Amino acid sequence: MKTHNDTHQLLERIAEGQSTAINSLLERFRARIRNIVEVRIDDRVRGRFDPSDVVQDAMVEAAKRLPDYARERPIPFYPWLRRIAIDRLLDLHRRHLDAARRSVRREISTDLELSGASRQSLVNSLMAPDGDSPSVVQRRREFAQWLVERLSHDDREVLVLRYLEQATNHEAAVILGISDNACAQRHVRALRRVRNFLNEGEVYND
Repeated sequence: MKTHNDTHQLLERIAEGQSTAINSLLERFRARIRNIVEVRIDDRVRGRFDPSDVVQDAMVEAAKRLPDYARERPIPFYPWLRRIAIDRLLDLHRRHLDAARRSVRREISTDLELSGASRQSLVNSLMAPDGDSPSVVQRRREFAQWLVERLSHDDREVLVLRYLEQATNHEAAVILGISDNACAQRHVRALRRVRNFLNEGEVYND
């Protein structure tokens, strides 16, 4: 609650023309934006640019737009700032993968999928630690594959938002374009499917 109140107060100051509040507000969210970049960066471009540069570019763009946003506030602040970072990351993905796309005739997605490391992080968030025996390692590998290949995109996204991006239910709902109640229901449904897979090996019965 304190963070929400602090954000609100800083936005009020920015709306009143106090430009010094812009950096104060953005610095509060720098770690979250860095986390988005780490979660969503494509394995094929990892190493071609520094995630810190993506974060900084997003912050510079956000600083330019913040006075208008602070006066209007069409959506909560984090989803608004996240969209700027995602757009910047997508732009870099397109730029760095363009030559590869032409050479192998592969389309570049307009959405950002999970990197291998992020899939593993999601597995670790959802699956209880049971040691590192060969059977457990294999089970984790199967779980990671299922998350990508069998769990629906909508269900996977709500889990990524809640567990990897640490978004609140309301923030996740705004990002997904659904109501808070629908987001909570989707979260519960996704967790039920995860539990069914881990317990029984399969999921899909709507």
